[in-house]
Order: sequence, then C-alpha cells, then structure tokens
Amino acid sequence: MSSQDAGLPQPVATIDGGFWQRYQVLVRDAVIPYQWKAMNDEIPGAPKSHSVENFRIASGATKGAYEGMVFQDSDLAKWLEAAGNVLGVSRPEEQRELRAHVEEAVDLICRAQQPDGYVNTYFTVKDPAGRWKNLREAHEMYCAGHLIEAGVSLFRGAANRRILDVCCRLADHLEARFGHGPGKVPGYCGHEEIELALVKLARVTGEPRYLRLAQYFVDERGRSPSYFEQESSAPGFTPIFGIKSLPYYQAHQPVRQQKDAVGHAVRAVYLYSAMADLAGESGEAELTAACDRLWESITTRKMYITGGIGASAHLESFGADYDLPNDIAYAETCAAIGLFLFSSRMARLHDQAKYADVMEQTLYNGIISGIGLDGVSYFYVNPLEVVPAVCDANGSYRHVKYRRQPWYGCACCPPNIARTLSSVGEHVYHRRGDTLFADLYHEGTVSLMVGRRPLRLRQSTRYPWEGTVRFQPLDDAEAELTLALRIPGWSRGQELRLNGKPISSKTGGDGYARIRRRWTVSDVLELSLPLTVERVHADPRVRADYGKVALQRGPLVYCLEEADNGASLSQVALAPDARLEAVERPDLLGGIVTVKARGLHGAHGEEGGRADLYTRSSGKPAALAARDLLFIPYFAWANRAAGEMSVWITERGART
Repeated sequence: MSSQDAGLPQPVATIDGGFWQRYQVLVRDAVIPYQWKAMNDEIPGAPKSHSVENFRIASGATKGAYEGMVFQDSDLAKWLEAAGNVLGVSRPEEQRELRAHVEEAVDLICRAQQPDGYVNTYFTVKDPAGRWKNLREAHEMYCAGHLIEAGVSLFRGAANRRILDVCCRLADHLEARFGHGPGKVPGYCGHEEIELALVKLARVTGEPRYLRLAQYFVDERGRSPSYFEQESSAPGFTPIFGIKSLPYYQAHQPVRQQKDAVGHAVRAVYLYSAMADLAGESGEAELTAACDRLWESITTRKMYITGGIGASAHLESFGADYDLPNDIAYAETCAAIGLFLFSSRMARLHDQAKYADVMEQTLYNGIISGIGLDGVSYFYVNPLEVVPAVCDANGSYRHVKYRRQPWYGCACCPPNIARTLSSVGEHVYHRRGDTLFADLYHEGTVSLMVGRRPLRLRQSTRYPWEGTVRFQPLDDAEAELTLALRIPGWSRGQELRLNGKPISSKTGGDGYARIRRRWTVSDVLELSLPLTVERVHADPRVRADYGKVALQRGPLVYCLEEADNGASLSQVALAPDARLEAVERPDLLGGIVTVKARGLHGAHGEEGGRADLYTRSSGKPAALAARDLLFIPYFAWANRAAGEMSVWITERGART
C-alpha cells in the first residue's frame, strides 16, 4: 500500500450469514460469556485466571495477592478487544449484559492506572520497584499493547472514550520514557505487540507521536550494543524466565537486515505485522523488502499445510527450514493468528493475492482448529497427528493434547481467538484508490464511498462448502469502481459471469480478476470456483511427509479421525488413483462436507496373526486390505470422543 493510501479507513464487511456468521454468533453467545466467567474464576475445574481479580486488587477495590503469569493482564485486554468488536455489530438488546461487564472491567482499569499513566497489575501489586527494569522478559509493553488494541476496539465499537483516554495516557507515558534523548531509555520490549498497537492508536487518534514511537521501537530492535545484554548486566536485574537468546526475541540483528524467521513464533509475526504497517505508512523500500523476505521464509519453508507455524515446542519457536514434524508439532494458535495478521497487512501492502491465500489457509485451518465447535473448549497446540496412548506415555508429547481444554494457566490463545474471529469482517476487503479487493469470501455487505455517494455491495455464498460467490450492488455507483476478485491459488478452471454472460476471468501477476464499471443495482457478478478434492504433496525435504499425501478441498485441509475410521491410522494408505468423493453431511459436526475414499489398511500385531515385533521378508510388500475412509475438515477434529487423528496419509505407490 502506498504511503498516500496508508492509514485511510479500510472497508469493514458485516457478516450476516453463511460459514462465518456461525462463528460470529458463537463468539457473541458462547465464547464471550464463557471467557468472562473464566477470567473471574467461575469455571469449575478450569485453571485459575485471576486476571479480573488482579485489576480489582490494583484498583483498590479489594485486597489480596497477585496471581498468574507476568502477562496475565493481556488476557482481559484481548477479551475487551473482542467485546468491542461484538458491540460494534450487535443489536442493543443483545448488548446489555456484555456492556455491563465491559463497564466493570473498564472502571477497574481506569482506577488501576497510576498517576503517571502506567498500567500493569503485576508491578503495581506484586513488584512496584521492578517497573521497567526487565524489558526483555517482563511483558510490560506487551500488556500495554493489548490494552491499547482493546481501547481502539471499544472506541470504534462502543464509543467508549474512557478506555481510549487510558490508552492515550499510557502511550504518553511510554513516549516520555523510551527513545533517544535526555532522560530517556533506549529500550524495547522482549515480546513484540506494542508496535502494531501504537500504529492502530495513531490511526484512530490522528496523533503522529504514537506512530513515531512505534517506528522507534522497530528501528531500535537488534541494534548493537544490545539493550537486552546491557539491561541484564545492570545491578538489581532479576530474571523471570532466564531466556538469553537474542534470536528468540528477534533482537539479534536490526530488523532490516533479518532474512530468516527465527525465535519465538508469536513474537516474530507480531513484529513483522508492525513492520508491514510502518512500511505501508512510509513507503520505505528497505523495510518493505525485509517484510517480503521474512514472509517468504515462513510460508515457503516453515509453515504447515494448515497455516500453523512455530513447529518446535522448545521455546515455542520456528525450527529449521522444512522441519515440520506432525505428531510433536507446536503450531500455537496465537502464532497462526499472528501469521494471519501479517499476511493481511502484506496483501494490503502489495495488492497480491498470494498473501490473502495464506490468510485464508491459516484462518480456515490453523486458527479455527484452536476452538471447539461449542466455543468453550480450546487447543493451545495444533498437531497434525495424534495418538492418545503415545501422548499419555511419552513426556516428549506433553504439550500435545487430544482433548480440548476448558482453559489454561497461560491462557493467551482463547481470548486471542475471540478477538480474531470477531474481527474477520475487517479482513474481507481492502481498498486502494478506486479498486476494491475482495480478499476473503463470505456472506455479508460492505459499504464504501464511490465518488460522492455511498455504495453498498452484497456478497452471497455458501463458501467454503460451495464455490459460487455472487456480488450485487445495493445502490447505483456515481463513479466507476474496479472490483478485484481474488482467484485462490488452489483454484482450477474458475468462471466469471456478469449479468449472466461469461467474461474474462484471467488474472494478472497479482492473482486478482478485475472488473471495472459504473455499477448499478441490476448488476450481478458471479464467480464460480470449482471445489475439487485435491491431493497435496509436501516438498521432499519435509521429512515427516515424504511418501505421504494430504487432501484439500478449496481452502479446507482434511484429516482422518478415529471416530470415523477406527484406530491405527498410521497403517492407512491411499492409492494415487483412489476416487475421492465430496459428500455433504448436515448431520455431522454442525454441518460439513466430508471426503469419502476407498483406502488400504495393513494388518498389525496379533490381529494380523504375527506376534513378532519385527519380521523378515524376501522383499514382497505386505498385503493391505481395502477399507472405506472418511475424511473431515481439520478444524473440526476433537469435537467427539478422544482418539487418533492424522492429516498426512501414506500414499501407496508414492512418488520417488
């Protein structure tokens, strides 16, 4: 996005039907109320949160001791951001209870804010003398960033000026303390988040100081001498986690010199999102080039087929290139959310569909896999293969769960899902000048100015279950507008019709099909994307997937689950010529499209008549029995009885 377009309001779509309305309603009616109870420690059997109680203590409303992680404040902030998103699109009669909870939380935050603008319950309650003494580990600016994002959301969605004022005072406090100049500290946060939050605050307030502060934090990161190394050698420094690795914090080099995505995956993509924001604001080529390199590093060498990133449980980090194990995958839900945010910004920076392709891939697979269909059960880690007996017996799998959890002691993912799913409408379209780019397909309406008058555009579809998407203006346009429709990278043989007549669906190098005209209410533009079931093979350098195949239909990745196919999924094989049939199942898992196939299964153990652990043969392959297989969308697994699951399946007669 050019600097002249940066910061301008982008069109936000309402969602009122189809696949994503289900999640909008789920967030409003189940997720938000449940998470408020969880943060008030009212869920029996769930790990204690104490995040609301910490604010009660910090505000002086009650007495007690701080409990929870050093970044516990961020859970409530993310919940408030989700609440602001919901309040912005819900009807007044749906808002009463939520508004009451929001006002209670905002009142506690206002009262907990210190006279100098500082807000953080850990250091207010537990360690007042430790403020700003451990930027590397203490998450103070990380919590501040999430609070600022909440303030922006509540101001936009609920016209709540009180919380926005708190956020401005907090940002003013940061600006007064950090930077170059007399009395300032040349530091930055160990967990990136404040940078992208300050860009949001600058855009909603029009205050350029906040944008300059975000730029400072990005520019300062990784410079030599290292602030983190200097800080940790200062008298009185008290480590919290003891992680010294500079690559872990993306602080090993100045950001413009970084070529590979390294370290803690969530921190990385939050940083890269801010870099893309700032590159869009300034038009700076060097910062843009760094974003390009880092996005390519992730998506071409370090990303699961589901859009999950951060393969290693060790430090929740990126692994080596092509090291993408399935059964011990970490693939934290928050990391997938961060990649979604980064890719959304890259789509707007470059107007290229490949970035929106990754947005879609991540959203439909790696993000919504992290929340149960009930809205009140979660995954922190999103593996691509699970064997419950192994998870229970082998400590190397202790991070992998095969049952969704009611909450976590470190509960960053559940409220992060809530704020993300409630804001999907912000990512459906982006605009540059007189071109409107359709990045995601959904059921709903968007409003924008064309010339001197508003234009409402209706999008109708059953996507991702069906591939037809219709666009119809609800008003006449006064001026010409170009609609740029993303043709997904998985699409084969798409068709485009205007008022029933075929038109060219060819794309340029950007992956969008463009239609320019003065639109009227009688126009109907229809995009047809054939949804065939496709076999996907990984790069041979991905050791875990060599000789295996995964299935994908449209944006959805599929998996086998024990509930449908029995156990021992590792012995299942799929012939390269096996017929793959998509079957709609409104009765299953809330209504899905399944994939049926005739597969093969090997005998094992005593069931196959062999008692030996190892057997010798003359080279003749073992016999395989035919077996019906049923694949379900990956996001829907673990919503029934606990059991095995696998995305990648052995391919009989695999490519060599």
